[in-house]
Amino acid sequence: MRLKIDVVLDYDLDGAADTLLLVEAAGMPDQIIVSQDLWVSSLEPLRATVGSEGVGQRCWAYAENRLKVNYTATVEIDRPDVPLASLAETPPRMLPAETVNYLLPSRYCESDQFEGFLAQEFPNLRGGPLAAALLDWVGGHLTYQSGSSTGVTTALMTFANRHGVCRDYAHLLVALARAGGIPARCVSAYAPGVDPPDFHAVAQFWLEGAWRLADATGMAKPGELAVVAVGHDATDIAFMTTFGAAILNEQTVTVTREIV
Repeated sequence: MRLKIDVVLDYDLDGAADTLLLVEAAGMPDQIIVSQDLWVSSLEPLRATVGSEGVGQRCWAYAENRLKVNYTATVEIDRPDVPLASLAETPPRMLPAETVNYLLPSRYCESDQFEGFLAQEFPNLRGGPLAAALLDWVGGHLTYQSGSSTGVTTALMTFANRHGVCRDYAHLLVALARAGGIPARCVSAYAPGVDPPDFHAVAQFWLEGAWRLADATGMAKPGELAVVAVGHDATDIAFMTTFGAAILNEQTVTVTREIV
């Protein structure tokens, strides 16, 4: 799978502001950056820092009154779509050290609040079969509704309201997986077919020695996701964090399958 990515961001700023951008697709063994170009209306040279868990990179920019960003990339993805239900459980005591934090609650994923629900609804499932069941449950019990959540909506709120956008689906799926003893993290990504077109958020489970992507919205398969960043929740994977007021002028994300 080869994806063509085109991103345009245009924001008015209240004076000068530092901005942390997280828009570049990550170079990974199963995801090759064929070409990419990032242009930012920064008053100073961009300063890159490594993303969470060494996945991708963040860029610091410094702009005054207006911030404009153009990002284009071609990404080749070679990632098998492994059925989650076929993957065995790894007991918590046997997990690699770097995955243990992803068993714990975080700001938007209050996994400790779902332990009773998991015990009642999925009492005999563990590992991959549980991950597959949770993916189906979230996809079947939530309604995708643009504008139905805000930047402070948590997994518990989404569970109660039963609607949201991709970030809400990811938060709830991650929280449920952690409650069931599966390390899980949130992932920002680009994918074709996302409706409405935008930055996309999905989940990732640690199963049988690897991180496995899963999209509860059903809009993207693992083999057509260009990963940008990973983290505990939306706090770690936001595409733009501005240290000052910002007003949207334009934001477009276009992802298409490229004919090779």
